[in-house]
Amino acid sequence: MSDATQLSCSLTEPDGAPPASGWPAVMLFHGLGGRHQDMEPLATQFLAPAGYAALACDARGHGASGGLFGLDGPRDVLDTKELYAWLTARPEISDTQIAALGISLGGGAVWNAAVAGVPFKAIVPVITWTNLTTALAPQGLSKSGLVQLLASYVPQTRWDPDLLAAAGSLVTSTNMGTVAALASTRSPLSHLSTLTTPTLLIQGRRDFLFDVDQALAAYRLLKGPKRLYLGDLGHAPGISPATAPDAAIYWGEAVKWFDRYVKGAPATLPPSVIELGHDPYDGKTTTFKALPATKTISVALPGSTAMSGTTGKVVRSVRVTGGPHETFGDSTVTVSYSGATNWDHLVAVLAISGNPSPISAGGVKLNGASGTATIKLMDEAVRIPAGKKLVLYLGSTSLAQSPANALYLSAVQPGAEITIGRATLKLSVLTKAVSK
Repeated sequence: MSDATQLSCSLTEPDGAPPASGWPAVMLFHGLGGRHQDMEPLATQFLAPAGYAALACDARGHGASGGLFGLDGPRDVLDTKELYAWLTARPEISDTQIAALGISLGGGAVWNAAVAGVPFKAIVPVITWTNLTTALAPQGLSKSGLVQLLASYVPQTRWDPDLLAAAGSLVTSTNMGTVAALASTRSPLSHLSTLTTPTLLIQGRRDFLFDVDQALAAYRLLKGPKRLYLGDLGHAPGISPATAPDAAIYWGEAVKWFDRYVKGAPATLPPSVIELGHDPYDGKTTTFKALPATKTISVALPGSTAMSGTTGKVVRSVRVTGGPHETFGDSTVTVSYSGATNWDHLVAVLAISGNPSPISAGGVKLNGASGTATIKLMDEAVRIPAGKKLVLYLGSTSLAQSPANALYLSAVQPGAEITIGRATLKLSVLTKAVSK
C-alpha cells in the first residue's frame, strides 16, 4: 500500500484465455478475524465458473497482512481504492468491470468504499451494518458481551489508536460521544441516498449483531437498482454464510446480479424486490415488491416485582392467540418502574417458552429513579408457532433469560434495586406468516 504496509492477497482467475477487454472481476472482503482464504471457496465455486476473476486480501491487522486493524476506517477505504487500481492495471483484468462482495466486516468495507467513490459496477454487502452506533449500542446501551467477543477476534496489539481509544467506552456504555465519533466515519447510512450503484443486500433473518433493520434502512434510501435477500444466515444465532441451508440460493443470486450489472447480461433477477427465505429453510422463498405488510399485536403483562442485585430478574409470560405468527419490523417493550437505586439500565429478552434461543432482545438506559422506559427490540424475523407461550425476561443483563445469552453483560452495581410494574409488549409481525 501507499504507506508501505503489505497486504496478503490471492487472485483467482477463470480457466482459459481472458476476453479482449479482460476478465470482469469481484473484490472480496472477509469478516472480522478472518483471512482471504475464507473467501476463496466463493471465488472458485461460484465466481470463476461464471467468468469472474476474484481478488481477496487479508484486511489490515488480520492474517498475514501488516498494519493495524481500523474497523473499516479511512485507511481501510484508501486500501480498497489502491487495491482497485492495482487490480484494474493488470492486463488480463477489465479496467471497468469490477464489483465487490463483503461479509460482515467485509460488508462494511464494501459500503464505505462505495460511498467514498470507488467505481464498482455492482456491490453485494452481506450480514453487515449501515449504522455502526445503532448496531453495537442501540438506545445508547452497548451489547457489551457481544462487543467483547468481537474484540477478542483481533489482538489489541493489532488495533489502531482510534479504535483502542473508543473500546473501553463501547463496552461500558460511557462517554458515548467517543463511540459516536468513531462510528460516524465508518457508517455509510447518511450517504446512501446519493448512491446509485446496483446493490444486492443479503442479510440474516436472525442476527443479534446486525439485525434486519440495518439492511432495511439502506434499502429504503438507495436510489439505484436494489434487491434484498433475507435468509437463514447470520451471526449467532444465525448460521455461517458458508454453511447456511440457502447458501446456494443467495450466492447464485449474487452471480446473477453481477451478470446483469457488471457484464450487462439480460436481467434474470428483478430489482426492487425483498425476498424472504423460509425458516426453517424448505427450498422456497417469498418475494415482496414493497416492504412486507405487518401488524402489531399488543399485550399487557401486569404485575409489580422488586429486583435487587446483579442477578435479579422479572419474568412475565403470555399466550398470544392466533398464529402462527412471524416477527418482522420494530417491536417494543414499555415498562413502568420505580425505586431505582443504582439501577441505571434495563435489558429485555423475548423468547418462546421451551426454546433456549430468544426471539429478540434490547436494552435501554434509564432516566431517573422512576418513570417509563421503552425498549426497542432488535428486528428479527422469527416464526412463532400457534399456541406457544411468549416469555419476557427483564434484568440488568441478558443472562436473565439464559446463562448462555451473553449479549448484554454489563450488570448494575451489587445492591442495586428497582421495582418493575406493568409491561406492555407491542409485537410487530407479518400480516401473514410465510414460514411453515
